[in-house]
Amino acid sequence: MNGPSSPPRRRLLLLAAACLCALPAFAIDLDRLTRSETTAGLKDALTQGARAAVTQLSAPGGFLDNEKVRIPLPDSLARIEGALRWMGMSKQADELRTAMNRAAEMAVKEATPLLVDAVKKMSVADAKTILRGPDDAATQYFRRTTADALAERFLPIVKQATAKVKLAEQYNRFAGQAAQFGLIGEQEADLDRYVTNKALDGLFLVIAEQERAIRANPAKAATDIAKKVFGALK
Repeated sequence: MNGPSSPPRRRLLLLAAACLCALPAFAIDLDRLTRSETTAGLKDALTQGARAAVTQLSAPGGFLDNEKVRIPLPDSLARIEGALRWMGMSKQADELRTAMNRAAEMAVKEATPLLVDAVKKMSVADAKTILRGPDDAATQYFRRTTADALAERFLPIVKQATAKVKLAEQYNRFAGQAAQFGLIGEQEADLDRYVTNKALDGLFLVIAEQERAIRANPAKAATDIAKKVFGALK
């Protein structure tokens, strides 16, 4: 019988100890990454997610064919949709719904430069906060830093698209009067602003989906440094 100090057993013990010591090396702590690594990795991932969201939503049917972001008729108009159809205005109602979603698709194309600029301006402190935050922390950063500028960029495009539908002009007149009497909310009083706000909501929803996907599976990140940074969070 081999004793406890026999060579075969000693080799097995040494091998097991070596394996145990090596395990922590695979788990890179976020604090051990340099500031430049952390910031660069996050910026790469955010740029990737923002571009993917814009590409998805600006494609034909990006809003209209996606029930999670499809823009419905405003509540004030949806309540009388049945009457509109009864009066022979089914075509106009359908055209308006389509026009709203097509307008959102066209407007979202303008989002990429503003989103990428927000990423470039991100500080090291912002990066650390986002990485240690909830799974939509980056999306919250985008909304906080770009929502107003995006709305300003989207609105003229939406106006141009909805102007082609006569019912949109009629709705704005009706809604403007109704808002004065408190019958509908201010957000619904202007169809173009309603569509703009819904387009922004859809954009940030899809960006959040992209962010969660990368956090859940860092291998989906496009660059090695992004994979390294998000892998450190696992």
